[in-house]
Amino acid sequence: MKVLYVASEAVPFVKTGGLADVAGSLPQALRGEDVDVRVILPKYGQIPEKFRQEMKHIYDGELPVSWRTKYVGLDMLEYNGVTYYFVDNEEYFKRDGFYGYGDDAERFSFFCRAVLNLLPAMDFWPDVIHTNDWHTGLVNVFLKLEHQGDERYEKIRTLYTIHNLKYQGIFPKDVMSDVLGLDWKYFNNGDLEFYDAVNFMKGGLIYADFISTVSKTYAKEIQYEYFGEHLDGLLRSRSDTLFGITNGIDYNVYNPATDTNLFETYDVDTLDRKADNKTELQKMLGLPTGRRIPMVAVVSRLVAAKGLDLIVRMMDEILQHEDIQFVVLGTGDKPYEDWFKGLAWRFPKKVSANIRFSNQLAQRIYAAADIFLMPSNYEPCGIGQLIALRYGAVPLVRETGGLKDTVIPYDKYTKKGNGFVFSDYNAHEMMYALKRALSAYENYGEWEQIVENAMHSDYSWKESAKEYKQLYAKLIEK
Repeated sequence: MKVLYVASEAVPFVKTGGLADVAGSLPQALRGEDVDVRVILPKYGQIPEKFRQEMKHIYDGELPVSWRTKYVGLDMLEYNGVTYYFVDNEEYFKRDGFYGYGDDAERFSFFCRAVLNLLPAMDFWPDVIHTNDWHTGLVNVFLKLEHQGDERYEKIRTLYTIHNLKYQGIFPKDVMSDVLGLDWKYFNNGDLEFYDAVNFMKGGLIYADFISTVSKTYAKEIQYEYFGEHLDGLLRSRSDTLFGITNGIDYNVYNPATDTNLFETYDVDTLDRKADNKTELQKMLGLPTGRRIPMVAVVSRLVAAKGLDLIVRMMDEILQHEDIQFVVLGTGDKPYEDWFKGLAWRFPKKVSANIRFSNQLAQRIYAAADIFLMPSNYEPCGIGQLIALRYGAVPLVRETGGLKDTVIPYDKYTKKGNGFVFSDYNAHEMMYALKRALSAYENYGEWEQIVENAMHSDYSWKESAKEYKQLYAKLIEK
């Protein structure tokens, strides 16, 4: 079984968000399932020099971009047993950033066309091309519209994964002729048209053979108007070919027993050392030290989708009445950044607001925290709660998307469950869930049981990789 995995980012080469973690980890896990998987990415200027020096240049040529032609190159690199390809064009990809440029439609349509046109140079003819998010959606379109009649291409099937439906790659309609070079009939018939604009994700969805998204619950949610981002009707029409597979995390990377970022490494049998991480972090952040002071943590982008309005509404009241510490790490929208700074100013002995990005501090917070707060308005899958479970920081989440699929409410009678959950997007519900968690924390034996349940939860890529392999097999049989 041969799979070409197409993404706009992947660790360790380039990362702006969770897609990079998936694109870095899933292919490794698929290799463990005997899938011949290779990955193709743009060759960004920001890829670390150590990787660039190891790349082997295998192709130079030209690629049509509507009425003009552009240079295209292809480099190859083997990393941890997986072959990676990098599409080269410095005009498009040698920049300080990755996304958000005025010519993104041209940059990523070029990348999509290159993926297909460079298959002969790779000498790799996949059974399945696995595309991801709007940046790669046009691969599915170009495969059907530009390569029919070539038996090598006609045999290829496509799986298109939605990581976040909110970001769809929407551009002015004149890109149809000026950038994509496609017949206007594919706009007029609705395949690419979206409120009189061109939508790359919509095209990817329509032309994909199968569609997947990153949790089972999110696969259901996006078929409803509230979560559907104006594509719910299309997704309902594709419901028989729409699947949900929950993301995992790399357990070699996220491992409290070996994580060099921590003050003290630990595992489920040495939980006293987790408390050592708490006291060391308290010292570092200037908070009062105490092994039994409940520490509640948020590690997140500071944006509305993460449920921060609920925290803004209730946290002052909670801090006035509860003996807790609240630690925040993240950057995002300025009003939220300023509010968390103000909260730390109002409660200097209880709150530490770290308005920045630091991977080391993030890992230390996961290791130190007792409760990990993630009250998202919507969450396709979520990675924070998965890391928190691995590190024994008990998640408190809203019941949506991947949070619903991975955090099981603790039942003190059966002693089953790995976290705390509330259903409605309501600040008081969040507060009551936090009070339930703090009540459980007061019972040392009960809390230790919850932490052990959390750390025994398995959200590595092992099971998800098997599900993807089964989906690929179903596609090939199609």
